[in-house]
Amino acid sequence: MSALPKIELHHHLEGAAPPVLIRDLARARHVDIGGIFGPDGGYAYRDFQQFLAVYEAATSVLQSPGDYARLTSAVLEQAAAQGVIYLETFVSPDFCGGRDLAAWRDYLHAMQEAAQAAERSHGIVLRGVVTCIRHFGPEKARQTARCAAETMGDFIVGFGIAGDEGAGRPRDFTYAFDMAREAGLGLTAHAGEWGGPQSVREALADLGVSRIGHGVRAIEDPALVAQLADTGIVLEVCPGSNVALGVFPDWAAHPIERLRAAGVKVTVSTDDPPFFHTTMTREYDCLARTFGWQQDDFAAINRVALDAAFCDADTRAELLKRLEPKDA
Repeated sequence: MSALPKIELHHHLEGAAPPVLIRDLARARHVDIGGIFGPDGGYAYRDFQQFLAVYEAATSVLQSPGDYARLTSAVLEQAAAQGVIYLETFVSPDFCGGRDLAAWRDYLHAMQEAAQAAERSHGIVLRGVVTCIRHFGPEKARQTARCAAETMGDFIVGFGIAGDEGAGRPRDFTYAFDMAREAGLGLTAHAGEWGGPQSVREALADLGVSRIGHGVRAIEDPALVAQLADTGIVLEVCPGSNVALGVFPDWAAHPIERLRAAGVKVTVSTDDPPFFHTTMTREYDCLARTFGWQQDDFAAINRVALDAAFCDADTRAELLKRLEPKDA
C-alpha cells in the first residue's frame, strides 16, 4: 500500500512531529518535557486527557521558525515515504508567533521554504490550513483569522477550527470564519469526534464549511447522514486516531464504511500519526483488512479527497495525473 499515491487532508503539523526530533530539541535546550515517551521510544499516554498533556509537552519545544523548518522537513520526508503526494496540514499562528502578524510571516516563510525543498526532493506537495483554537476563545480566533487572511495564497489555502469541542459553540466563531471566507479561503471545522451529531449540524449551519474534520459521530443520526450525503459535505475521517483515543472500541466498530455506503463523501487521514502509532499505509492496510477495501476503493477515496482539497486548479490538475493508473 505504501506505493499507492495518496491525498491526505486532516493532519496537524505539530502532532506529526517525530519523537526523535522532539527529544533532540528538548535535549539541546535543556528542557524537561517529562516522561512522555514509552519503552519503544514513541509517545505514550493512557487516555485522552493524558494525550493532550503529552501533546502539549512535546510541542512546547518548538519555539522558533527554524524549529518549524526542521519539523516540516521531517514530517514531509516521512509522509512521502508512505506514498502521500499531497498533504494539507493544520498550522496555527497561536503557536507560531502568538498571533502577531509579523512573527507569523517569519514562521510561515520557514515552513514554506522547507515545503518547497521537500517537493523538489520527494515530490510531495504541502499546503497549509490555518486553524484557530476553540478553547482559546472567539477574540483570539479573530486574530488568527486575520493572520490567515493576510497570508493566504499559494501555500495558505484554508481556515479551520480545532481544540476542545466542548468549549463554546460554533456560532461564537462566525466572525472569524466570515473573515476567512471573504478572503477566499476554504473552510473546515473539527466536529463530531467528541461532540455528537449536533456539533456537526452546528458547524455546518453556523460556519458554512465544506468539510468536517472527523464528523464520524454523525452516524448516530440517520437524518444527518442523509443531509451529508445530499449536500456533498466531505468528512476528513481518521480511523486510526478514533480507535486509539477510544471514540470507537476497534476498527470493526468504526463507521467509515457505513458512512460511505450511505453516500457520504469520506476521506482518510492520520491526524497526529506518531501519537497514534499510525501512517497512511497502516490506515490503508487496516481498511483493507477490516472492510475488504481494494485498490478501486482507495482510488475513489483519493479522488474525493483531491476534489475536496483547497489547492488551486492547476495544482489539482497536476495531482490528478499522478493519481491515474500508470497504464492508463
